[in-house]
Amino acid sequence: MLKIDRRLISYFDWITFAIVFFICILGILTIYSATRPPLDEGEQPPFYVKQLIWLAIATLTLIAFVTFDYIKLKNFWLIFYIIGILLLIIVLFTGKTAMGAKRWINLGFFSFQPSEVFKIIFIISISAFLEDKQSPLSIKDTLKALLIFGIIPFSLIIKQPDLGTAVLLFAITFIMIIYKGLPVRLLILLLSIFIISIFFLWEILWEGLKEYQKNRLIAFIDPSIDPKGIGYNIMQSVITVGSGGLFGKGFLEGTQGPLKFLPERHTDFIFPIFAEEWGFIGCFILLTLYFTLFIRCWKTSIIAKDEFGKLLSIGFTSIFVLYFFINIGMTLGIMPVVGIPLPFMSYGGTTLVANFIGIALVINVRMRRFELFYP
Repeated sequence: MLKIDRRLISYFDWITFAIVFFICILGILTIYSATRPPLDEGEQPPFYVKQLIWLAIATLTLIAFVTFDYIKLKNFWLIFYIIGILLLIIVLFTGKTAMGAKRWINLGFFSFQPSEVFKIIFIISISAFLEDKQSPLSIKDTLKALLIFGIIPFSLIIKQPDLGTAVLLFAITFIMIIYKGLPVRLLILLLSIFIISIFFLWEILWEGLKEYQKNRLIAFIDPSIDPKGIGYNIMQSVITVGSGGLFGKGFLEGTQGPLKFLPERHTDFIFPIFAEEWGFIGCFILLTLYFTLFIRCWKTSIIAKDEFGKLLSIGFTSIFVLYFFINIGMTLGIMPVVGIPLPFMSYGGTTLVANFIGIALVINVRMRRFELFYP
């Protein structure tokens, strides 16, 4: 039986939880609308029902993760990290292949995506690693962090292949290092090495990409080059967003989803479906909810009682913000399509639970900001 100090209940961040839960409900309604059969013909796919079940599981998981002191996590970060790396290795050999990628481990009654689980392990591990390091970081500690949390996970995840998640985790490694503190000279040196490497290794990197990844980059540069082929997703997404106008067509009145003009309409491209039905006004409200959530998570990193809590909060805030901007950007055609879901809205059980764990740990940090810290 999980127990929690009753005094902490009064510090529970109900506002953050309510925002997240409301976004999830909007997501489920949009999933229902996007996957409904046209003209009420045929059987409704069970995606929205499954997402409701996952929302219940995610909520219970959130409750579980706020009932213990988050500081205890840093004592086990190395074990967590090893388990996470092993999961990434296992999926390369025994993972289930779908849409040309081997990203899921099938347990029979359900499949889960190790890279989503690794996101949580990654933030906990890098936060614990950086917590007791001097600020600004030394060259030795910086290189260690880049190797352990940047290069190794990147190399494994890119082989699935999951370019979007791999690049994001590498980017968050940089964000966490810079947040901890990095000498300006070292920062300039690292950025210079990175830019020069991209310049000289671009041909090798390009040859290493899968054909569909190359097509996504070409489509991003000029989607009109093949509007019925590689540019189809982006062009249909932009059309769907624009068709919503100011007030939208209304709930269950959208056509792009049920008529299947827009691919991946309940996962990566769920935002255009929402925009079509709720219009500019609805999108403005949704974006306001997201920005309020981001600000509250960021504020938690400021008021946290210890360095580990600050790093945890800024890490999860970075994940949510980057996922949000990349997803919205790719649906509007201003960023390449990289298969990044919209947090809390897109269909996906593992992703939803992982995001709820992230929010739970941020709330955990906020709840315990008045407690005395015993190292």
